[in-house]
Order: sequence, then structure tokens, then C-alpha cells
Amino acid sequence: MRILLIVVLFSTSFLMASDGDWSKTGHRAVGKIAQEHLSRKAKKIIKTLLNGRGLATIANFADEIKSDTAYRKFGPWHYVNMPENKRYKDVEPSPYGDVVMGIQKCIAILKDEESNLEDKQFYLKMLVHLMGDVHQPLHVGRAEDKGGNDIQLQWFGEGTNLHRVWDSHMIDDYQMSYTELASSLPKLNKKEVLALQEGDLYTWVNETQDLANEVYNSVEVGEKLYYRYSYDWWSTVEVQLQKGGIRLAKVLNDIFG
Repeated sequence: MRILLIVVLFSTSFLMASDGDWSKTGHRAVGKIAQEHLSRKAKKIIKTLLNGRGLATIANFADEIKSDTAYRKFGPWHYVNMPENKRYKDVEPSPYGDVVMGIQKCIAILKDEESNLEDKQFYLKMLVHLMGDVHQPLHVGRAEDKGGNDIQLQWFGEGTNLHRVWDSHMIDDYQMSYTELASSLPKLNKKEVLALQEGDLYTWVNETQDLANEVYNSVEVGEKLYYRYSYDWWSTVEVQLQKGGIRLAKVLNDIFG
């Protein structure tokens, strides 16, 4: 029975559709924030790997390749779905992979001195995106509603779902560029940055899952959302984007020195 439940859980998880993952603007903001917290050595190595480009410019690569069937296997890397009362280490890993396994794979490739240049470039681009995804609450959501995709809502009178509200609506409605969004976030001192970088990937996943549970409780199916919802939750969006960028920088600094 337990095996059957696990198969059903992760088969459903595999079907989850994502339509933006923090929106293009949000992911680029995460990349820009990370860029500003890189060590000098990491910044130099990354600049070489990306042929002079910054992290913000490649932050949406993992979404852009979704239209190419050759990269279909990476689809499940954008999220992980778990029961409300279970932690990541308490459930059987998905046979298709998930965002945690994706991040771990990227790190392993980038740390491996035997990895070729093409692989390092590919997995660096993936890592930048996935570290943003793992801080979007509904990317650590529940299988039964496909990470909030099945929770139907209205956003300013138009049909949508909870996942999309968090993926794109709140960020895109501000109509800021990614540089404006990144620069508008609260300024943190060194002690505050280090505090956000504490823990490891499992700690951060559990933290996002706790937030996801709050997000689920923030709406009722069919609810009509307007300015009040953004007013109540925008500061949370800011915090998660900032955590994504600052923690991405920590991961990259650990990899590249």
C-alpha cells in the first residue's frame, strides 16, 4: 500500500505544469542579487564560463529549453511536491527527479574537475534558475493540486490559479524591470546576509514548504483577488527573491571559491 501511495504521489507530481517560475523578471532579479554577493574568484570564473554574461542574463535558460523535447527530462527539476505533514527526507524520491535532486546534480557537475566546458555551462545556467524555483512557495507544494495549479481563483476579474498568482501575477503587475525589482529590495548588512545563508539545501526546502502551507491557507477556491492580496503578501515575495539570490551566491561561492 505504501509503495502504491508513493507511485501515485510522484506520478501526479510529474504532471505538474509551471508557467513562469517567479516570472522572467523575478528570476533575473534573483540572478542580479546573487551576482552582487559573489566572491571575486567566483565572479571571475563564472564570467569566463558564461562568456562575459552575468547571472541575470541566463536566469531563464531552464524555462526557455522547455519547448525543446530533447530537454523534457529536466521538467520535473523545477519543483518538488510533498504531503503537507511530510518533510523532503521523509518521502521516497521521485524517479523523475525534482528540484532538490536537480540542484544537487548541478553542484556535483560544477565541482567535478573532469566535467567538460559544455556541461559546466549548461548546469550553471540550470542552477541559477533552480535556486530561484526552490524559493517559490508553490514549487514546494502538494501533489494533489499540482503545486496550486488546480486551485482556481480570479485575479482582478480574470480566471487564474494559485500557482500562477505566485509565479507571475504579483511580480508582473508591478511592471518593474529586474534591475528595478532587485534594487527595490531591503538593503541587508553582512550579518543579515550571513543569517540568510545559514543551513543547507534541505533546510531551505523545509522553510519554503512551511511558507507554502501558509500560502495554501491564504485563499479559498474561487476567491476573487485584488490589490489587498498583493499588499498582504508582497513583502514575502521580496524576502523569497532575496533569499534565492543570496543563497545562490553562497552555493556558487562554495563551488568556485
